[in-house]
Amino acid sequence: MPERDEDTRAYQAVVNDGEHYSVWLAAREVPKGWRAVGRTGLKDECLSYIGQVWTDMRPLSLRKKLAQGSA
Repeated sequence: MPERDEDTRAYQAVVNDGEHYSVWLAAREVPKGWRAVGRTGLKDECLSYIGQVWTDMRPLSLRKKLAQGSA
């Protein structure tokens, strides 16, 4: 079985207006509608960070609507 090269590229954690997180290559411009959240590193490091901060995967619009209904 051939060895797979380890991915040593720099990534960054990004978030959109709906508060969905993703990783993006740090060398590329962040796509419109997304913004960097200040975490860069190896892909696994960025994914670990996202796992810590993205605890509610429901869209922001749904969370706001549910919060208004319970107020």
